[in-house]
Amino acid sequence: MKKVHILLKQHIGNISTPIVKVGDKVQKGQLIAQAYGLGANIHSSVSGTVIAINNEVIIEAAEKQPKDYIKLKKMDTKLEMIKQAGIVGAGGAGFPTDVKFASDITNGVVIINAAECEPLLHHNIKYIEENTEEFVKGIVHAIDITKAKQAYVAIKTKHKNAIINLAKKIKMIDNIKIKFLPDIYPAGDERVIIRELLGVILNPGELPIKANAIVSNVETIKNIKRAINDRKPVITKDITVGGKLKSGTSETVYFDVPIGVNVGEYIDKAGGKSPWGEEILIGGPFTGVSGDYNTPITKTTGGIFVGIEFPQIKKKFGLIECECGATADRLTEIVEKMGGEVVAVQRCKRMKLVNGRYRCEKPGVCPGQASTVIKLKTDGAEAILTGTWQDWTNTVMKVAPRLGVKILHSTDHVLRASDHKLYRKSD
Repeated sequence: MKKVHILLKQHIGNISTPIVKVGDKVQKGQLIAQAYGLGANIHSSVSGTVIAINNEVIIEAAEKQPKDYIKLKKMDTKLEMIKQAGIVGAGGAGFPTDVKFASDITNGVVIINAAECEPLLHHNIKYIEENTEEFVKGIVHAIDITKAKQAYVAIKTKHKNAIINLAKKIKMIDNIKIKFLPDIYPAGDERVIIRELLGVILNPGELPIKANAIVSNVETIKNIKRAINDRKPVITKDITVGGKLKSGTSETVYFDVPIGVNVGEYIDKAGGKSPWGEEILIGGPFTGVSGDYNTPITKTTGGIFVGIEFPQIKKKFGLIECECGATADRLTEIVEKMGGEVVAVQRCKRMKLVNGRYRCEKPGVCPGQASTVIKLKTDGAEAILTGTWQDWTNTVMKVAPRLGVKILHSTDHVLRASDHKLYRKSD
């Protein structure tokens, strides 16, 4: 680690305003950019010297790094500590946590999203297994801040060790309970969680607060505990690294990775990119984006995966876009990397336009796509690229071969690289 690139926008809302200048010496944990309006404070993850500022603060890290960090100032309320720490949703959305937790849900429920529904990600579950007591302290803070009557930890039954460890720690705490989610994608979607745990159907665009609930990611709860108990700002991130690595196909979890370090450093730590590896995907297989060795780790980075080489399929492609999977831009990027051409795009039949954005009416419950496949074929598609597994299990796989259309999935090059059990070969 020589330089860290700390982005000034790692969250939903406004870009943070730097309060340091080139040449300044900074300390680990020091505030380097402030939020104005909807946004989040940003702190230095290392001690060193600021060498450049644009849309990021670039810091030349000192050779010897301290174990300690500059602690947050003591504030009057827990919510103020959360805001000062720069906590945002660590599960990927990056919504400022102080804004979300400012909602009073008296007699409501705060739900901890432990679904970790993207295939291959493991760091949330491993954190619960190994740091159960710290996790529970964070949940208690969340209950106190929101005035919730109850807290639920939403988790899949397959995560037995995490469930056992958690059950032992909360057996004497009446207002924290474990609730089970189905092992489906996208079980971690907020509306799926609300539907499965509370029986409330939220319309596209409606937030959990409509059900008198707040949903928060596991690592966000971890950061809440650290801000309040340890006065620690958000300067590290938990990640999972996997894919086509020289060391094999098993995923490796790294806790407390300094924000701003490039992903290549952790690909190398995990064994290095295999000669058969190609794309570096940042995030999960379904909703991740293409990156490279120099992509910096942010407050929302979850996974770093090396995919296998893209097959060269020089065909005319139709795309099936869905909110639960890859966007049309991402699907188009994959087609181009395969040497193909996009000739038609269709959305899943459940997607509806809400406030300028297409949203799924019922995440995780997918309709048949026979008419969608037929329309793409009519528009000239020789192959179809989809973005969710449910497309495979419905009529797409049945109808497409009869029409002479080849089906591919946006996650193939990543899930195959990891020998993931969900991978299914296309025709």
